[in-house]
Amino acid sequence: MNHFKFKSLAFYGVAIILVLLLFKTVTVYGENNLKAPPPVNGRYRLTLSENLPNCEKSDTLTLNIQQSGIYLNASVLPANANADTDEKHSLAGIFRNQQLNLSGKVGRSILCNIPRLQNDPLNSVTIQMQLVDKVNMTGQLIVNGIPQTLRFTPVPEKSQKL
Repeated sequence: MNHFKFKSLAFYGVAIILVLLLFKTVTVYGENNLKAPPPVNGRYRLTLSENLPNCEKSDTLTLNIQQSGIYLNASVLPANANADTDEKHSLAGIFRNQQLNLSGKVGRSILCNIPRLQNDPLNSVTIQMQLVDKVNMTGQLIVNGIPQTLRFTPVPEKSQKL
């Protein structure tokens, strides 16, 4: 018992109490202020408000989103693509403040809903979607080289898995 001194015990006791208080403070802060974003991953049917210029039948597309926290990868598919289609994710983006922003390149044949061409030209696109409430969204599609912004309403597609 000669090597136990009151100053040493007091120091270690205070250090342990301070670490526990710090842990409790960080835990309370995290539970109150750090929330995971709502899930937006899945397939959405995009019904455009009007056709793209130079396209005859581009009124409906499918947007396939994969989410990891606030980071998103997505691909745009023709509306008639089946659910098993595994398209390379050509769009990347972020989900912050109920706003989803995606950008990348999409083939003209997909945007115009025509058969894929051998040398399918790629268009730079930006997709912005706003989460109105837990279910409903609004969005807009900006295609490089087209002056107008195309508005759309994304509708989640139901999973066919049983």
